Amino acid sequence: MPPRISVVVNTLNEEKNLPFALGSVRPWVDEIVVVDMHSEDRTVEIAREFGAQVFLHERMGFADPARAFALAQATGDWILVLDADEVVPFPLSRRLLDISTNDAADVVLIPWLNYILGEPLMHTMCGPRQCLQRRFFRKSHVTATSDIHNFFHVAPGSRVTSIGYEPGLAVAHFATIDIRRYIEKLNRYTTIEADQARDRGERVTQLGALIKAAKVFVTYYAIGRGYRDGWRGFYVSLISAFSEILKAAKLAESSVPAHPESVEAYYRQEAENLVKACQPSRSSSASG
Repeated sequence: MPPRISVVVNTLNEEKNLPFALGSVRPWVDEIVVVDMHSEDRTVEIAREFGAQVFLHERMGFADPARAFALAQATGDWILVLDADEVVPFPLSRRLLDISTNDAADVVLIPWLNYILGEPLMHTMCGPRQCLQRRFFRKSHVTATSDIHNFFHVAPGSRVTSIGYEPGLAVAHFATIDIRRYIEKLNRYTTIEADQARDRGERVTQLGALIKAAKVFVTYYAIGRGYRDGWRGFYVSLISAFSEILKAAKLAESSVPAHPESVEAYYRQEAENLVKACQPSRSSSASG
């Protein structure tokens, strides 16, 4: 009997993307599990139309804290973790079925083809030969944590294999539509990363932040050959470097006990004092 395969998808307001993600896996998986963070659109309805089991999870601002919960709901021997803006091409589905059926590995590293700013990037550390995700695995061989961008961890002793990239052998990730959305997501995620770094007791100096940012740019643009992706590669490299500055700034800010409300109160008091200083006293007005 072939092993049962579950696909797990975390969602929040994904009615536009979800039909493509689920449509690419429904013909060949045995179970669809959708963990939704109380969407306000038709996400849950669409998931059920595709035969998914739907579970609800409190809204966290990003999906990673809910991934462990989602994995626990899956009953298959193998689990494929997919986001709502990702699609599995037919040739890749055949390869994944072969690996699971032939007991060739416990964890599979899959190439990811990331569409960013209107085109798939083939380099810039985002290309399918550079970006491999451990998203298909035998249950219990991968554990999930809430660490952003580092949520899956392979169990010791697991057999790990990787799929070499060819057209059709990569998950298509329709990631970033435009710069505005890119920066909005960057702002949201760097806040979460800074909070997690603060909770771990990390500190970054100004020089350290600058060095990290420079290393990221060199890694993405030079080592990762971002220059071959044209203007997209340049700005993705630059924005990725800036994210290190942003995280460091937010981490430094978090060490100051003042909350925005207290800062606003302080500003109002300072403004009031300045306005009072601008008003002439009655004695000076009378003498004039």
